[in-house]
Amino acid sequence: MPHPITVVGLGSGGEDQLTLGILRALEQAGRRFVRTADHPAVADLARRGIVFESFDSVYEKFDDFAEVYEAIAAKLLEDAQDQPVVYAVPGHPMVAERTVQILREQAPSRGVDLRVLGGESFLDQTFLRLGFDPIEGFQLLDASGLKREHIQPRLHTIIGQVYDAYTASDVKLTLMAVYPDDYPVVVGQALGIPGDERIRTVPLHELDRLGEYGNLTLVYIPASDDSRLQRHSFERLHEIVSILRSPEGCPWDREQTHASIRKNFIEETYEAIEALDHDDPDGMKEEFGDVILQVLMHSQMEEEEGTFDVFDVLAELNDKLIFRHPHVFGGKDAANAEEALRNWEAMKAEEKERKGREKRPSQLDGIPKDLPALLQAYKLQKKAAAVGFDWPDLTGVMEKIEEELAELKEAIGGESLERQKEELGDLLFAVVNASRFIKADPEQSLAGTNRKFISRFHYIEEKLRINGRTFDETGLTEMEDWWQEAKRRP
Repeated sequence: MPHPITVVGLGSGGEDQLTLGILRALEQAGRRFVRTADHPAVADLARRGIVFESFDSVYEKFDDFAEVYEAIAAKLLEDAQDQPVVYAVPGHPMVAERTVQILREQAPSRGVDLRVLGGESFLDQTFLRLGFDPIEGFQLLDASGLKREHIQPRLHTIIGQVYDAYTASDVKLTLMAVYPDDYPVVVGQALGIPGDERIRTVPLHELDRLGEYGNLTLVYIPASDDSRLQRHSFERLHEIVSILRSPEGCPWDREQTHASIRKNFIEETYEAIEALDHDDPDGMKEEFGDVILQVLMHSQMEEEEGTFDVFDVLAELNDKLIFRHPHVFGGKDAANAEEALRNWEAMKAEEKERKGREKRPSQLDGIPKDLPALLQAYKLQKKAAAVGFDWPDLTGVMEKIEEELAELKEAIGGESLERQKEELGDLLFAVVNASRFIKADPEQSLAGTNRKFISRFHYIEEKLRINGRTFDETGLTEMEDWWQEAKRRP
């Protein structure tokens, strides 16, 4: 029958930080392990005749800490099959101690009774030596898994396990995404251990240049309400918009409704598209922000009515992206983009069914009526093609274009303006069909031609300026020559 494993915390200093209960458990133990002998309490306990088997050698066998921790847990569980085991860890067993978490996960299936005793956490000394009260709000983060989204400047932040300069460099780069390069940060080494403790404040950019790191190194960034540190935060943006809409906010923003700023949404979207078309990163950065502002404004209006807020919008989007990508987040596969799109459409249909939305009476439903006409025609044709109403190949499409062109010519020859408009629309619709067959978005294709036209027309204007003339003073033949020159330019 398996024997128990007792986990004890050694605190962050010498033996004076041990509780009486932990000291007795160590004295009575037959088989003692310690995750690392690089701890002040281990040397103190050795003088009492309490010695350990260290796992320090395991660190040298593996490339990453995850493998080290799994190996340590496996060894402890194996030994517990034969005799009781006491396992000592730095600090508190339940604070930043992955091996204990693995034991908690695996011990029940191995029939091992896991007993966890306390111990003084390094956090106790952190609060004491750095002088802040955690009730004000604080977060404890692991240096090895630190990400930008973890950083919340309004909270006191402790980053533990800054083992070496490489880890410190990763921490520095992550923090620089939020804090200025010269922002002061506190580095603590062996807090609460007489003779070993070091506390120093350095500019952030020097965090990986200290030359001294180890198991007891941490980084502390005090809480700050400086709004400049919140400028990358979505929560801050939500806060700003809510202030603008509040009674103490902006009179113009307060007066707006969904209807009054509907056109702004459209305008900002087109300005963002223009930045994309010009491959303008600075423009994209600004215009994407304007589009997000529209989402925030409309969401804020609904939040004021109690229907939903922008975080509900984010939750809906997160769920949708995961659900509609089963080839990424589920068990399905997608060998190429077309299969991925089919997965998306299938999951989209299933999603609507799950939400209890009735199927639309027409296959053509679901296309926004305010889409640009070319794009709307493209989507209508795709929906019709999905149920088999389509030309078998491009030949029929090209014949249809010729037919519609002939009908337009006939209408222009003597029929009413309305009839001419109708035939022009039929021709454009047929051309959109051709774009679909050659897998070209008609809106993008026409936008490209528009840009080309603008560039060539600008060339004509530049020629006029160089020659000191105006359009009224220049014939069509000469302008056509310049147009041809512009076409030949790279």
